[in-house]
Amino acid sequence: MKRSDKIYKYVLEKTSHFTRQDLEENRGITASDVEQALNIQRANASRDLNQLVREGLVIKGRGRPVCYIANLTTDLAELSSSNELEEVSKINKKLDVFDTLIGGNQSLKLPIEQAKAAILYPPNGLNCLITGATGSGKSFFAKAMFEYAKENQVIDDEKKLVVFNCADYAHNSELLMSHLFGYVEGAFTGANKNKDGLIQEANESMLFLDEIHRLPPEGQEMIFYFMDHGLYNRLGETLKNQKANVRIICATTEDPSSALLNTFVRRIPINIKLPSFEERTPREKVDLAVQMFGIEAQRIGKNISLTSDVMKSLIGSVTFGNVGQLKSNVQLICARSFLNNVENNELSIDLEQLPLEVKRGLSEIANNRQLSAELTQLLSANMIISPNSEVINSPLVDTYDLPYDLYEVIGEKTKMLQGVGVSHEKIKETIMSEINMHLSSFYQNHGLIPESSDHLVELVDPELVELTKEIHQIASTELEYPFQINFIYALSLHISAYLRRASEGQEGETLESNDGIRELVTKHPKEYQVALTIRELIANKYQMTLPSDEIDYLTLLIVSLKENYHGGKIGIIVAAHGDSTASSMVQVAKQLFGNHNIAAVDMPLDMAPKKAYQKIIEVASTIQYSSGLILLVDMGSLLTFGEELSEELNVQVKTLDMVTTSLVLETARKTDLLDTDLESLYQALLRFNGYGQKPAEQRVNNIQRTSDKLGPTSKAIIAICASGKGAAERMKALILENLEDVETQNLSVIPISVLNMKERIKEIQKEYQLLAITGIVDPKINVPFYSLDALLTGKAIHSIRELLVNDTLTNENQPLTKEQTQQLCLDYLSDYYTFINPHKVLPIFWDFTEKVCEKILRQPVTEYLSFINVISHLAGTLERGIRNEFLSVDDTLLSEAKETKLFQIIEFEVKEIEQTFNVVISEEEVFYIFENIKNTLSIELETL
Repeated sequence: MKRSDKIYKYVLEKTSHFTRQDLEENRGITASDVEQALNIQRANASRDLNQLVREGLVIKGRGRPVCYIANLTTDLAELSSSNELEEVSKINKKLDVFDTLIGGNQSLKLPIEQAKAAILYPPNGLNCLITGATGSGKSFFAKAMFEYAKENQVIDDEKKLVVFNCADYAHNSELLMSHLFGYVEGAFTGANKNKDGLIQEANESMLFLDEIHRLPPEGQEMIFYFMDHGLYNRLGETLKNQKANVRIICATTEDPSSALLNTFVRRIPINIKLPSFEERTPREKVDLAVQMFGIEAQRIGKNISLTSDVMKSLIGSVTFGNVGQLKSNVQLICARSFLNNVENNELSIDLEQLPLEVKRGLSEIANNRQLSAELTQLLSANMIISPNSEVINSPLVDTYDLPYDLYEVIGEKTKMLQGVGVSHEKIKETIMSEINMHLSSFYQNHGLIPESSDHLVELVDPELVELTKEIHQIASTELEYPFQINFIYALSLHISAYLRRASEGQEGETLESNDGIRELVTKHPKEYQVALTIRELIANKYQMTLPSDEIDYLTLLIVSLKENYHGGKIGIIVAAHGDSTASSMVQVAKQLFGNHNIAAVDMPLDMAPKKAYQKIIEVASTIQYSSGLILLVDMGSLLTFGEELSEELNVQVKTLDMVTTSLVLETARKTDLLDTDLESLYQALLRFNGYGQKPAEQRVNNIQRTSDKLGPTSKAIIAICASGKGAAERMKALILENLEDVETQNLSVIPISVLNMKERIKEIQKEYQLLAITGIVDPKINVPFYSLDALLTGKAIHSIRELLVNDTLTNENQPLTKEQTQQLCLDYLSDYYTFINPHKVLPIFWDFTEKVCEKILRQPVTEYLSFINVISHLAGTLERGIRNEFLSVDDTLLSEAKETKLFQIIEFEVKEIEQTFNVVISEEEVFYIFENIKNTLSIELETL
């Protein structure tokens, strides 16, 4: 018997005596009942129940949770009235995808009718344009149209909806056109063969062009020619001899009459306008929120209980992002609640748990008496929302659904951190920070973050933000110009950076690249007067008088903001290790300034440097950089790309390391609002120390960047660890922290891996005077070497300090006792690792190291200094596991290592670490532990 037959038999047995009235009162069989009775997964049960509804064997209710009863009204003649017959006919009619949309009979009724007409209009349907505000569901509606076309055999089942966001390449029209229409061999540099575009991919199907207003005029002309004739030409072709049959759906947030060519708009007969969230009925707003909570409950596998005030707050909090913002807020509060209720069977959400920005929604509702009264009628004081598998298993994948299981991430990370002894409060703080970062980054990518200056207080002093708002009002009034929110961003960040420099005795902004600055000030007397007003406000607030150059600079900034100048001549690429580190920083910059000259490259830890380099080349083609390119990176191999990029892209490249969000913002601000040259920008950024007013620890900006050719006077210390990442970076920090009292202007500390150690050292020696080497292995060259234990005891620092001041070298190594070595390890782990409890991990790591050393050396251990290397590396291994970060290794090297006895010993002994801390240590991580121990004990590979 098929699964669906079993389900139908069960529904028939349980509901044969049920009536239509029972169903209206929400009595019947649920997908959860089927799951428990027949041991069928809820998702499958829901899918089969809905199929039975479509076949007319089962009737479906409209309440929550959704109930089903058997349809026993097969003998329609026995029905008591024609009205009842009509009602049953409606219930049993074949459902289509639009029936699942909330508001189908109200706010979405007209859009759905238009969409159906566009799809079914003979012979090939009608092209249409979907308009609506950000987050109103344009992409979601387009997918519904595509599913409807397939349901009605207008498009074959095996076809896919082809989606193209015109904004992705809006500032590189050639690349945009090649993606859309394809290209022929030789059309541009790198076009080595003919390639079809998305138009051809969508042949006999549907093409969805999102943000169509970002398509350049020539692109719009090619599209409307294609609409008229079904013909187009690929990039590099002169004749329109390519054919395709494509239904086109466009979408835009803009007014079509002003954002699109009139000739283009005239060729789209149907304009579907989707309602904003504000235009939705109260019933729809509640249903949307309930549906979204049902989706989250399904993902978590738990009921969610909440109060009517929580629901009102959520509905009232939707002020800018429509349905997309509602979903963002639902996911945020569910994630927060899940973190607090990991062990509970139900998520309980009350008003106190809501973030401040959501709580404010309750007062918004209170100010709207009519809406408040209607919501009170619709909502019960306390609600329990059960998992809703029907929506989550819909063929319509929501644009605003996260691309990963957030709750699984929270659960696994919580267990991981508990396993290594992290306190409950620290776990909540850490994971909540990640939740906010992931959701913020994701929804920024979808344009769902409001234009608000509230979060500026994370970067600059709140009082300065208020002062800048006052300046914004004055400038808007005096200049009779409606300055946008980026005025507050730009002025706040600029004034904050100036105050920081002034407090540290540094000079102001450099204006060498603008020889006509005085001429510009003369031409803009009103803007200059506003700058003078700013000087007075700052003098009163901070007892500080701005110099005349700074007044000129403020004038230039105001003119740039008023004329909406966008530099874009210098390109910015932010590249950093991690899955979304660079993207998150770039997204903040785009949100604040709307830059089009900036791009991000995320480099997961298992990504090879060569691939990262290729990604940088690819994203460079999406931005403008006619006056140069600045590369903002965090560490490692990314530091070495500058010279090669310069040659390949034929443009001057400057590289800055230790990238932070503040540095990205400052770079974006300077390139977006001011016309400057690359060298002046680079020098200004070298002096940049953040936006805070109080002097903080200086960026290590006195260390020369490796992308520049340095003279022979530049000195370097090399830090060697197994991977060239965690441990070596911490050695670098340890050295620099302990040399603060010594002149280190020409000193660089360079972390490297043992795997390419000799080649890397040769490269470094070409550019630097190599002062010393520290780490897990002595490369045996004519340079002083200090082991990690010498570094931790301070003896190496003492010797390095003497080298820097040209005194005699001393390198004494006195043996340490076991207790002294363990204390050094505890101190080191406490200072340089975030997510591990040193007192809990040290005994396990010590026992592991001792066992491995005794097995491979075949004698008891009496000298413990070597343990420091191994234990520090194991801490990095564990922390990478907690962070879900991974290392990679060459397959050949891994295969060779796996044949050795040492690798096999480590692989066996590491199981205790895995079991104790509930982590999986990969073969790649075992390889680096192997390399660490092999080099620490100076064992030749041939002897293993």
